[in-house]
Amino acid sequence: MNIVDSSGWLVYFADEPNAKHFQTPLENTDSLIVPSVTIYEVFKVILRESSENDAIQSIAAMQKGTVVDLTAKIAIAASKLSLQNRLPMADSIILATAREFNAKIWTQDSDFENISGVKYFSKK
Repeated sequence: MNIVDSSGWLVYFADEPNAKHFQTPLENTDSLIVPSVTIYEVFKVILRESSENDAIQSIAAMQKGTVVDLTAKIAIAASKLSLQNRLPMADSIILATAREFNAKIWTQDSDFENISGVKYFSKK
């Protein structure tokens, strides 16, 4: 199972140089887990930088994976992970969701750089 964090989705949608790193997990939708918080983050950025229509189209693509809502169990785990790893809220929710589903996180967010179970790519 794979999770692509918000930074990976945004790079992929914008076809930036690092997009190639996220192509494989994003195109394998049968193994793709999408934490609902990534939908929030991606929609917000695309709405701010482009248009509502573009944001809606992006979210439609994200929903081809399995969308996972924030449950109480994941929220509690995320709180602990946030404190342990000094992670912002959204990142800790993504990490807790990954741990819940035994998924690898694909990202270029440096907050995840030294965390196990993460495939990190530095920004170019």
